[in-house]
Parts: sequence; C-alpha cells; structure tokens
Amino acid sequence: MQKARIKITSTNIDKVNQTCDYIKGIADKTGVVMRGPIPLPTKKLKFTTRKSPCGNGTATWDHYEMRIHKRLIDLGLDERALRLVMRVPIPEDLNIEIEMIDV
Repeated sequence: MQKARIKITSTNIDKVNQTCDYIKGIADKTGVVMRGPIPLPTKKLKFTTRKSPCGNGTATWDHYEMRIHKRLIDLGLDERALRLVMRVPIPEDLNIEIEMIDV
C-alpha cells in the first residue's frame, strides 16, 4: 500500500495552519484516510549582532530569531485527492514537498 507524505514548512505559522486546514478539507470531501497534521519540532535560528556600527561604546547587542515551523501529513493514495492537493493555493513563503512512500 502506498501513501502520499506531505511536508509543509514556513516561517509563518498562520499560513502553515491555513494550508493544513485546506488539505484536511480535501481529505474530508474525497473520503481519503488522513493522518496529521503532525507538528514537527520548530527550528529556531538565532543571530546576535552589535548595535553600534563602529564597535566603540558600551557593549549593546541586538538579538534576532527566525522560527521555521513544520507539519507532516500522510494521505491515502487517491488520484482525485492528489490532483486537488496539487492545486492548493501556496503562499509565497511556504514550502510543500509531496512524496510517495510504501507502507
């Protein structure tokens, strides 16, 4: 038996949840078995820099952080459902990977 594994990653959690809800609606409409969305660990990229451009003065620092949110969805293999998933509107900063796996 095969499944479609969908990996969704983005820096914006609202767009990730919106896309997951859209895929969940497709699964409910077509009657396909769905597992997920399974939240994967959030990756935090931290960056620290000096506030002063020349380096003189007090040691004051700026701290920046970018969070990358990930979700995993397993869908039963159905041609109609996969066609609908391929037509999902994808926001700019969202990345979707679809792969077929054997179970």
